[in-house]
Amino acid sequence: MKFTEEHEWLDEDDGIVTVGITAHAAEQLGDIVFVELPDVGDEVTKDDEVVVIESVKAASDILAPIDGEIVEVNEAIVAEPAKVNDDPEGEAWFFKLRPAEPSQMDDYMDEAEYKTFIG
Repeated sequence: MKFTEEHEWLDEDDGIVTVGITAHAAEQLGDIVFVELPDVGDEVTKDDEVVVIESVKAASDILAPIDGEIVEVNEAIVAEPAKVNDDPEGEAWFFKLRPAEPSQMDDYMDEAEYKTFIG
């Protein structure tokens, strides 16, 4: 897995990258009450706003960590946003994309670097 400074995680498997938020981010947001995901087929560019997430504390945008095409979204978290609080780095992923430039993932932290980052 790779981690961004915006507290997103990326996990590449067989050329497809799954994206979600870290447990640290979910904890900081508090109880999540709403998630709006992109559409399958959307082309995204790194730093595009692609997900809207609302908690009892705040609303946040999740940015595309790399360029690519959205190939799948996790409808389960739209139906039950609280799943993001329960399993943010597992079953509560946001979307999967086919990267346009896989080497963009090289810019991000590994797990040890991320743990140091969040201190």
